[in-house]
Order: sequence, then C-alpha cells, then structure tokens
Amino acid sequence: MTTIFHVSDLHFGREDRNALDWFANAVHRDRPDALVITGDLTFRARSTEFEAAGEWLDQFKLPISIEPGNHDLPYFNPFKRLFSPYARIRRLEARIEDKIDVPDAEIVPLRTTSRAQLRFNWSKGIVRSESLDSAVSRLASLPASRLGIVACHHPLIDIGELGTDGRTTGGKRALTALARAGAAAVLSGHVHDPFDHDFPAGPRNVRLIGAGTLSERTRQTRPSYNRIEIAEGALDVEVRAMAA
Repeated sequence: MTTIFHVSDLHFGREDRNALDWFANAVHRDRPDALVITGDLTFRARSTEFEAAGEWLDQFKLPISIEPGNHDLPYFNPFKRLFSPYARIRRLEARIEDKIDVPDAEIVPLRTTSRAQLRFNWSKGIVRSESLDSAVSRLASLPASRLGIVACHHPLIDIGELGTDGRTTGGKRALTALARAGAAAVLSGHVHDPFDHDFPAGPRNVRLIGAGTLSERTRQTRPSYNRIEIAEGALDVEVRAMAA
C-alpha cells in the first residue's frame, strides 16, 4: 500500500501556524510515502515567503512534488512576471514538479498557471498544449499496474458550488485527453475547500480530488489535507480537517 498526503494553498505570508504544525505532526506520525502540494505556497510570491516555505519543507524527509499556483507568480513586479515568472519558486527546484515514483503510482505534473492570458483575471487556470502533451506522454508510458495521478493547481472543470468562477481554459479538453491516456485521478487546489468527484471523461471515470488550505484564508472547511491510500489499483481518499 502507498500513502500520499495531498495538501494545497499554504499561502506563506498568510499561513496558519497552528495548521502547519498540526499537519507536520501528522506527517511525522503517519510517515506517508510522498507529499504532493498543488500550488500557492505563498501569498504574494515574495522572496521571504518562499524562504519560509522552504525552511518549513526541509523538516520532511520524504519525496515532495510541488506544482506552482497563481499566487506563486510575481504580484507586484510585472517585468518579473512576464520574463521570469518562476524564478523565485525555482529556488525550491529540487521539489518543483519532482518525479514521484512510488510502488503503486506515479505523480504526473500538469501546469495550469500562466504569466499572462487573453482575459482580465490572470489568476484563473489555463492548460497549454505543451504542458498537456508532456502529461499525456508520461501517462501513456506507465504500465497498467501503476496508477497515473495528475497534479495541477486549478481544478480543470468547475466543481458544483466550488466553481472557479471563470473556468480553466482548455480544462475539459485536457481532462478528456488525460483520461484517454490512462489518468486515474487529478489532484488540485485553488478553491480552498476539499472535494472528491467522479467525472466521466473518455473511456473511464477520472477522480477529481481537491485539497483544502493550511492558511488563514479558509472558506467552508477548516484547515485540511487529504490522505490518499493506493492498494491493488484502488484509490481511497480521506479528508482530514483540523479540529476547532
């Protein structure tokens, strides 16, 4: 059996220290095989926020994969956003989109952030062809005995009342392509509330699994994370929320 902890939207700069400590204690106690973070390590992509996030992550001696979120791109400096949008988060390069190769599954990155878009709100998601092609190629190369789990920041489609208020451009097309390539699940964040839905896409259903937040910016759910267990080709998700 493989255990993965899935967490998102830590928002260093607006982090909840009690929630971070609660989560760290769970990692040390339960010893998962890997940690997947689906974006928004920081609140305003400041260097100090990335440094704080890196120091916090250093305590975990396990494979970690991090997808950039929209808050991880420069907010105050348009020049840096356009010409070096990932320079600061690349300071954690050893963990960014790291290949997690655990016995029962592989985490496949899919970038949904963009330095600029042809719409007013650049915080929304977009799936570009090069990112999708890379993910599809990795999924197609996996043996049937291993689950392909895609990790991105934005939900690829709106999830009921947890809609992303603008949708991820190219998200539904991407979801169908990922399903055809054999994806079992898509992990995401962004909406700050957990969800778990089956979506019929192509020849099989794909699990759409969202993690909550460990920041002060909670919505319907208290700070939370997902515990994902994989065994014999089956995937089980438990949402763990911090007690009041």
